Amino acid sequence: MKTLARGENCPAPPGTLTVTLRTSATVDVSALLLGAGGRVRSDDDLIFYNQPSGPGVQYHRDPSGHRITVEPERIPAGVDTVAITASLDGTGAPTFAASGPVETSVVDSTGTTVVTYPADALGAENALVCLEIYRRGDAWKIRAVGQGFTDGLAGVATAFGITIDDDSAPPDPPSPAPITVPTPTPTPTPTSGGHLPMRSELFAPAHAEVPGAGIQKQGSKMCRVGMNGEIMARAGSMVAYQGDLQFEAKGSGGLGRALKQALSGEGVPLMKVSGRGDLFLANAAQDVHLIDLDGTDGLTINGANVLAFESSLTYDVKRVQGAASGGNAGFFNCVFTGRGRIAITTDGVPVVLQVDQPTFADPQAAVAWSSSLSTRVKKNDSFGLGTLIGRSTGERFTLEFGGQGFVVVQPSEQPPGGLIGGGGSGEQAGVGGALGGLLGR
Repeated sequence: MKTLARGENCPAPPGTLTVTLRTSATVDVSALLLGAGGRVRSDDDLIFYNQPSGPGVQYHRDPSGHRITVEPERIPAGVDTVAITASLDGTGAPTFAASGPVETSVVDSTGTTVVTYPADALGAENALVCLEIYRRGDAWKIRAVGQGFTDGLAGVATAFGITIDDDSAPPDPPSPAPITVPTPTPTPTPTSGGHLPMRSELFAPAHAEVPGAGIQKQGSKMCRVGMNGEIMARAGSMVAYQGDLQFEAKGSGGLGRALKQALSGEGVPLMKVSGRGDLFLANAAQDVHLIDLDGTDGLTINGANVLAFESSLTYDVKRVQGAASGGNAGFFNCVFTGRGRIAITTDGVPVVLQVDQPTFADPQAAVAWSSSLSTRVKKNDSFGLGTLIGRSTGERFTLEFGGQGFVVVQPSEQPPGGLIGGGGSGEQAGVGGALGGLLGR
């Protein structure tokens, strides 16, 4: 039996899967059949107590708990994900933080429990997406999600494309005959301390704190970490926090990596954040993206683009495969392995290239790639008279990628730090490269 951490996934066993949810609170349990866009095809794709059957999915309620039975071979081709949710029914504790976790388990066709996950929340969430059973190629996988909502089952349904109508609303009463009355004296707007109450688009829901535990995106340039334990983050990246958190400088994460960082100019200046609360991280207003590693492949990334990662991941500083020793100083990157979530940054909105044919990228624009890819440094400009007198294409070196995987390419050829493939040592953008590594900045 395997206990998943938030964001972790694993292969699903073959045959019928039974998901059981147990909690001390009274909850409504549902399953949503989601298409490629992460939305239902129609209202029929919501499976719950009032609509207990759908194609390949059934809901059951018995004394042992709520059960969702999933038969992957019967799931329609247009459905990629079955999301399992739980929402408080309003008769008990108002939030999952008060009621405790939802113990979620997956049993295979032989009756063996193969996966467990304690889905929980830290804030005002009263609905959770606990697990996803999703299609990956010709296989199925299980992911622990733990995403929270503050508006119950209706909020979950709306988020996945179901329109909630209030059919019980009474009809509008007939309009009364018009009556002429004296115009009243306008009532003054309520004030506070002699000033009008504050009004601004800043108070719109789009700027509110996102819910959920673990690393979540907060807008496009920040991430929020729902803390109940520890996280590794880039030193100096904290922009705000709430609750009881402690910060501990960790350097580059070990003596071996510190030496490699000093020699290569590559690495991540780290701090360990621990405690319970909400942590907000950002770096030079760069775009933030989340990547979940499942342990089957590593992530090679420029250290300057690492914002935060779960402590279940490990990393090392390695020379980019195919870079000539001594000839291309700075061709070092961080390689992350294990299971967990990492938040990365890019200078602008990137493109993700699926490597299914020979793929080339500027070394300064290639932010991250699958570690299983083979790499080679290709020299484009020939050294001759034109080079001596200053004529160049400006694209003297290119990284070539081969194999199966992906490459994240940002719309900028100048990563923080300014060295090819390096520049990961500064706490903020612009401080890095070999000099930053040697100075420990």
